[in-house]
Amino acid sequence: IKKQQQDVLGFLEANKIEFEEKDIAANEENRKWMRENVPEDSRPASGNPLPPRLFNDSRYLGDYNAFFEARENNAVYAFLGLTAPPGSKVGEHLLAVSP
Repeated sequence: IKKQQQDVLGFLEANKIEFEEKDIAANEENRKWMRENVPEDSRPASGNPLPPRLFNDSRYLGDYNAFFEARENNAVYAFLGLTAPPGSKVGEHLLAVSP
C-alpha cells in the first residue's frame, strides 16, 4: 500500500497537480468519509476498501490499479477529470485518500 501511495503522490507532485492527502490511519472521520464515498461496485467482497483511493472533490475516480492503467495509457488527466496542460501527454484539484 505504501509503495502505491508513494507512486501516486510522486506522480502528482512531479506533474505539479494540486492535491489534498487524507490520512485514514490516524483520522477516523477521513476513514469513514472514504468508506462512504467508494461506490458499492468498487468495494472488496469482504472488508473495507484499501487505499490509495482517488477522488476529485467527492467524485470517486478509482483505486491504484485504475490510476496505473490511466498513466500507462497517457490518460491520467482524463482519469482525474482535469484538462491536460498544453504540450503534455498526460489540473488542478485532486483529493488523494490514503493512510
